[in-house]
Amino acid sequence: MERDLILEIGTEEIPSRFMPSALRDIAQYAEEEFAAQRLGHGRIEVMGTPRRLVLLVRSVAERQEDLSEEHKGPAWKSAFDGTGTPTRAAEGFAKSKGIAVEQLESRNVNGVDYAFAVINHRGGAADALLPDMMKHIISRIVFPKNMYWYDSTVRFARPIRWLLCLIGAKVVEFELNGMKSGRTSCGHRFMGAPSVEIESSDDYLTVMYDNWVIVDQKKREEKMRAAIAGIEKELDGVVELDPSLVQENLYLVEYPVPFYGSFDRKYLEIPEEVLTTSMKDNQKYFAVHDHSGKLMPCFVGVSNNLIPNMELVREGNERVLRARLEDAVFFWKEDLKRPLSARVEDLKNVIYQEKLGSVYDKTMKMVKISRKICDLLGNKDDAKLVERAAYLSKTDLVTGMVGEFSELQGIMGREYALKNGEDPRVAKAIAEQYMPTAAGNELPSDVIGAVVGIAERAFNMLGAYKLGFQPTGSQDPYGLRRAIRCINEILWGLRLDLDLEALLAFIAQDLEVGGEALGSLLEFVRQRTLIQLKEKEYGHELIELALSVTGSRPLQTLYLLGAFTEVKQEDWFTKLVNSAVRVKNILTKAEGVSSSVNPSLFVKDAEKDLYAAVNEAEKPVEAALRKSDWNGLMNVLAQLSPAVSAFFDDVMVMDEDVAVRANRLALLSHCQNLFMRVGDLSKVK
Repeated sequence: MERDLILEIGTEEIPSRFMPSALRDIAQYAEEEFAAQRLGHGRIEVMGTPRRLVLLVRSVAERQEDLSEEHKGPAWKSAFDGTGTPTRAAEGFAKSKGIAVEQLESRNVNGVDYAFAVINHRGGAADALLPDMMKHIISRIVFPKNMYWYDSTVRFARPIRWLLCLIGAKVVEFELNGMKSGRTSCGHRFMGAPSVEIESSDDYLTVMYDNWVIVDQKKREEKMRAAIAGIEKELDGVVELDPSLVQENLYLVEYPVPFYGSFDRKYLEIPEEVLTTSMKDNQKYFAVHDHSGKLMPCFVGVSNNLIPNMELVREGNERVLRARLEDAVFFWKEDLKRPLSARVEDLKNVIYQEKLGSVYDKTMKMVKISRKICDLLGNKDDAKLVERAAYLSKTDLVTGMVGEFSELQGIMGREYALKNGEDPRVAKAIAEQYMPTAAGNELPSDVIGAVVGIAERAFNMLGAYKLGFQPTGSQDPYGLRRAIRCINEILWGLRLDLDLEALLAFIAQDLEVGGEALGSLLEFVRQRTLIQLKEKEYGHELIELALSVTGSRPLQTLYLLGAFTEVKQEDWFTKLVNSAVRVKNILTKAEGVSSSVNPSLFVKDAEKDLYAAVNEAEKPVEAALRKSDWNGLMNVLAQLSPAVSAFFDDVMVMDEDVAVRANRLALLSHCQNLFMRVGDLSKVK
């Protein structure tokens, strides 16, 4: 009879940030363990609260699946003589496999009969297997930070206080570091029974719920969201359910009891981000907005304790939050006493990287790099604002507010800059320099912040390569993959035509980075750009082709890819690619091909037409490449294609006349030279 298995690892409160990965690992380990033991089962579920990690395996089979092993031995004619008497070879083989020689079977393999030993293993009982399986699963669980408990060999996120393990109504008995499994659990720390007997795995979830523990995090979330929806109606507002904060609260409680509180409207005078960050980081509260999106003087918290007078909970949390907000007001007022421009010198006391200097040194480099980016973009109009934004970009790092809430870097710089009377675009740039914060996130809305952000990321990349901190398969200590990804996303999103090779070469010279390190970085940039473009579902061959033409100008690479993609399925392009393949193959096999074409040796009109078409296309191709006119380039290639196709239809290249043959090869070489200005078309599939 199939039964459900329940394993509960009871602990002291595990940090909420550890829980999701721990539950995923337990599910994976259970799958692997049951597969390794050939023990059938139904759905595997993992659940958890701060005080327990739970594995529920549905419909566990009573026994392992039977196992049949087949071992190939000597050829049958070597194992048995003509009378069927076993030879020493048969006897030795049977003995090595632990069976009688009479049990050997004959099997034909590729026309030859061999002796086979077939060994059948009856599956073991699940009850006998499960104890070791449970111990293996628990012992494999690893957390980002572990602590020793019991003795110096046992590591877990927090001390294990009890182990419950049942298969149906039967206890799965095992011992882990002196602690024996049983059928006893613990209810909610404040509202449940301190000791709870579970009769059967079927009763577990219900009994725990009766003791104020909602073990299933999905059901806890449903209850929490439903209660918060009721609070929204009561407040006539919208609770900002930040997914990360929802998850954190989910694993801080065993029975969620949402409540709301309020704070004095005077605190709304400081920036909204300060209030919401203080609520989220310090108290794990959700902010509340009105229906127009304006922050309300309210908050929503989630308690782990339902008491008769929840007003006491509200008052206590309001009192704690008031103290936190008073601290924020203090930092706000103190920081405003000194303008950001007066804080630039303070950056000399903040080390960026020992061998690269202080944050002040980095800032001065960023000013210079930002100016260079403006030059490369041909954007003189914004150069002064860009330099000012770069100059002030890191000054909020030495403010009291950012010292307290590091995630407000940039945001506080913007707010302080506005209060200091800086240009609004400069203020916005101080915040937007960090955008996008991750792949696919919001991009800067203004070129000024984009330029400052590119300058910092480019500096970081060159600095890392100078120090030998290049990314490896598993390590990227300076986040260079993310840096180039963000740079490309900015260039594509804001349509900025920046030559990254020119920029990186400029920085390399300033930082005295060697040519080898620069070359390695440029190849890294190329490979990461290729990967990003593949993610946009462009073909590998087209990407390589576009990169060979546009070099390190990501925007133009994207534009050229678009142009190629538009014509890729057109008949003329397919014929041109096929012709490019034929040209390359012929010239690869030929020897001593001249680069000089003699029109007087042309015999057929197709030769004359191709020669004229190539000559006619040369200047338009050069002009299109110079102007990055990719649609114009496609038009030139479309006009050239018929002449190339006609040549191969009408002309035998390897003519018997040596002079004619050599001239035709020279003509194809002339044609290929033009092709290669557009990249190796022969590689396009």
